[in-house]
Amino acid sequence: MFRVLTPGFAVAGQLQPEDMATAATQGYTLVINNRPDGEEPGQPASETIAAAARAAGLAYHHIPLSGGGLTLDHITRTEEALAQAEGPVLAFCRSGMRSTTLWALARAKAGQEPQELVSTAGQAGYDLSPMVGLMTRLKQGNM
Repeated sequence: MFRVLTPGFAVAGQLQPEDMATAATQGYTLVINNRPDGEEPGQPASETIAAAARAAGLAYHHIPLSGGGLTLDHITRTEEALAQAEGPVLAFCRSGMRSTTLWALARAKAGQEPQELVSTAGQAGYDLSPMVGLMTRLKQGNM
């Protein structure tokens, strides 16, 4: 259910409130929700998942990203959330791709090598090769 990218970070498709207890028992300490509320019918609201996360003892951040709406603020908020995490992080969106992208961009901004990030994401089934240029600019501080 969770795709582990690194020992401290995993992604998933849409999670349900009841998945928060599972995340906690698997050692995650923070959940990042990258889905905007109302993206599709039947999707649980962020507040519902936040309440379930808190009930399970998890920290929670909602950093919604719509297709084509990526900003530097998304990357910075993700970087800050990752830096504040007190243990492994689980991020989710519809498929895990947006969460993987934001993780990689935040890590590049923090100085990690873009090709290493592309390789890590690729091992989990996500192709970030189109993001290498952006990751390189972030790593160099050119954004």
